[in-house]
Amino acid sequence: MATPLITNDIVVLGLIAATLGAVFWTASSQRPALKRFYSVVPPLLLCYLLPGLYNSFGLIDGQHSQLYNPVASRVLLPAALVLLTLSVDLRAIARLGWKLVAMYVATSASVMLGAFGAFLLFRAAHPATVAGDTWAGMAALAGSWIGGGANMLAMKEIFHVDATTFGRFAVVDVGVAYVWMALLIFLAPRAAAIDNRTGADTRALDDLRQRLASYREQHARIPSLADLMLIVGIAFGAVGLAHAVAGPWSAWLGANAAWAKSMGLAEPFVWVIAISTAIGLGLSFTGARRLEGAGASNIGQLLLYVLIACIGMQMDVFALLDRPDLFLLGVAWLSIHAVLLWLVARLLRAPVFYFTIGSMSHIGGPASAPVVASEFHPALAPVGALLGTLGYATGTVLAWLTGLMLRHLAGAG
Repeated sequence: MATPLITNDIVVLGLIAATLGAVFWTASSQRPALKRFYSVVPPLLLCYLLPGLYNSFGLIDGQHSQLYNPVASRVLLPAALVLLTLSVDLRAIARLGWKLVAMYVATSASVMLGAFGAFLLFRAAHPATVAGDTWAGMAALAGSWIGGGANMLAMKEIFHVDATTFGRFAVVDVGVAYVWMALLIFLAPRAAAIDNRTGADTRALDDLRQRLASYREQHARIPSLADLMLIVGIAFGAVGLAHAVAGPWSAWLGANAAWAKSMGLAEPFVWVIAISTAIGLGLSFTGARRLEGAGASNIGQLLLYVLIACIGMQMDVFALLDRPDLFLLGVAWLSIHAVLLWLVARLLRAPVFYFTIGSMSHIGGPASAPVVASEFHPALAPVGALLGTLGYATGTVLAWLTGLMLRHLAGAG
């Protein structure tokens, strides 16, 4: 391989930071041309593809850079998980009504079943699509479609997904998910007519609008320096604790529990992710949750986008164009999810809002779910953020189980 133009990782980090800044600066512009561009090309896709282009054209060497491993994957990823689960309010979710919770659970189940169904369908109709390490890429995609980007990155590490395979499924993730998001937004103005026709009970939504509008006003504030220092201290303190515990614990499991080793539970990184998520959930029951009002999840998202760019650095962008069948696999997967979830919604007589927000809280995550929720009512946007954030807490475990099943179906272990 030819020597890249930039070999200093500090310079590469500066390039990545400048790229992310440029993407979000232009994405927030009010210029008509840029607004039209970003209505077609989501910023997330550019955060993957631009670093991938740098790597593909020899500007940098993402494969040998240390930015992703150990810095991004072992430090920034668990820190992002802590901050993204810090705002989860399990008690508030329970108060939202059992039907919404049931739809959330049904969404997780339908995404998992969709993965199995799509894999079996293509194994029968076009085996080449699911040959090789496609199952591992699907496991990573399950992390995103059950939880979010951090869970997808966690699955990449747990199942050792090749960077090119991961990149292909990252593009499938963005392409399929944003089309689905557009369809769900299309349903929003027609929700009342659909609910009237199906006899759905919408009384809980009126109560939700009032309570959530009040909650949002109560907790929003301008962050102080002390707030930001505390957020950073909690995030990276938790990461340090997770690494301190995960190393000895995974070593003990590897030496004394053969079953744990066969399931990948003797890998230190698995426990770093699990412990970081547990710390975030534990803190969500304390006063630390109020840091969400100071922007804890925004900092978590910032770390997440640095991670995404570091993943993009490892991609060969031109290799993404040789597998269009993976998009059909993603469409089949999402179609099975949609049909199963719609059947559950009709069985429960749940409003269209529950269907859309349940689906987008998984497929789109906390970044997209509030957008869809606000199409129904601005005060409902926090419901999308709440359920989307919950996916970070459940996504790693459920995607890991999905990956184990896909690996079994592929005969890879």
